[in-house]
Amino acid sequence: MKIDGVFSGGGVKAYALLGAIRQISAYNHTFERVAGSSAGAMMASLLSAGFSADELERLMQELDMQEFLDSPKWTEFIPFSKWLNLYFRLGLYKGKKLEHWMYKQLAKKGVYTFSDLQPGYLKVVVSDISLGKLVVIPDDLERVYGINPNGFPVAKAVRMSAGFPYFFMPEKIRGRKKQKSLMVDGGLLSNFPLWVFEDGRERTTRPVLGVKLSGYPAQAEPHEIRNGLDMFHALFRTMLHAHDARYVSKSDEHHIIFIPVNHVSATDFTLPDKLKKQLINVGEEQADAFLRRWPN
Repeated sequence: MKIDGVFSGGGVKAYALLGAIRQISAYNHTFERVAGSSAGAMMASLLSAGFSADELERLMQELDMQEFLDSPKWTEFIPFSKWLNLYFRLGLYKGKKLEHWMYKQLAKKGVYTFSDLQPGYLKVVVSDISLGKLVVIPDDLERVYGINPNGFPVAKAVRMSAGFPYFFMPEKIRGRKKQKSLMVDGGLLSNFPLWVFEDGRERTTRPVLGVKLSGYPAQAEPHEIRNGLDMFHALFRTMLHAHDARYVSKSDEHHIIFIPVNHVSATDFTLPDKLKKQLINVGEEQADAFLRRWPN
């Protein structure tokens, strides 16, 4: 059956998405259109380029995620200088290696810009913190920035969407009148953009299957806040999840594969192979249990 797929963000937890994607393929469902935020945008873009579930798994198993941690060279020689990056350049890592890796993988399938994909096949969610807007690439590029969406690099869109605040430096877009916008993780404003394929009447063209890297909304537990740092984490967690949790609670949860992976940190780029495999297995198990009764 042809379906549309939406993948949530979750950083390195995205290995669990691989297991779910493999099961979706095993049940003979094929993606017509795909969308995602952050790590979900990475998976969606690779699927849109034509990578199979098996190819995706091989790709991610071979990936050393620590290569993405590309601090500026001068930080190697000046103690504590990485904190200057955080203050002046708004992030610890440049994110260029992440973008280059995406570029190389997409190039294997002949995908460089959005013109190399079927129109509407891929939607990448990004947060514009200069304008205070949630942006869907390529849909909003012309309207918001006056940029031709056909010539926009897919790898750059993914890099923007995966730009976890303070971890990766924000990417920049220059729009009309050369106005500069800072673009960060799409998950900041919508970590699970299940709404993205709805038309103006809140209808969808075909079944939409979401894959969310969390447990069921009803399973959420309160977090103890004892100090200012705890409060910062709680505020950030609320920004990431509150909007989408409200939407999901009003929508049909029978179309969402929930994968509880809260025991893994989204920014643990030193994730051992054993834990990667565990995440893949959890994704596979949760998807299998779900797909046995879907779309009935």
